Amino acid sequence: MEVTKMDSSDEEIRLEVKGEGHTFCNALQNFLLKDPAIEFSGYQITHPLVGEPILNIRTNSEKRPEQSAIDAATALQEELDEIKTTFAKIITIDT
Repeated sequence: MEVTKMDSSDEEIRLEVKGEGHTFCNALQNFLLKDPAIEFSGYQITHPLVGEPILNIRTNSEKRPEQSAIDAATALQEELDEIKTTFAKIITIDT
């Protein structure tokens, strides 16, 4: 994954998220929307085969959008770690 900042201001940012699709972007967007500082979060993929996702984040003046993106990615990682731990406890793979 490669993330490129396209535009930014104190309250808005546009990020291109190369190498990802709907699965990652939708999950990240859901975590962004849980943040009370977020006024808007959405993404678009302009072409289903070759388009790269563009993530748009707008915050109120409580937090910078870059920090909201980092916080959401951290929360997503923690959730995935919890899922991994839960599965590891109940699933044994014979090799």
